[in-house]
Amino acid sequence: MIIQLIEFLQRHLKKVIVACWVLLALLVIGDALFVDKEHAHTAAEHWVGFWSVFGFLSCLVIIFVSKWYGHLGIMKSEDYYGDSDE
Repeated sequence: MIIQLIEFLQRHLKKVIVACWVLLALLVIGDALFVDKEHAHTAAEHWVGFWSVFGFLSCLVIIFVSKWYGHLGIMKSEDYYGDSDE
């Protein structure tokens, strides 16, 4: 079931990308029209889509810090433990 879904999405990748952009645009428009920003705590919270951008940038930071940390020594090469033929 899941494999069929992934294959379907791969075959229709351009349509999936367009659908994601349309969904993003609708969410930003919904944020601009329907979300009450009267009780925001900071000036940035009044910006349309602030929390979406904040969340996206936070995810990027987590990904890059994790990759950097992993390359410091957590990740080892495939032959780290030596050959299994010995």
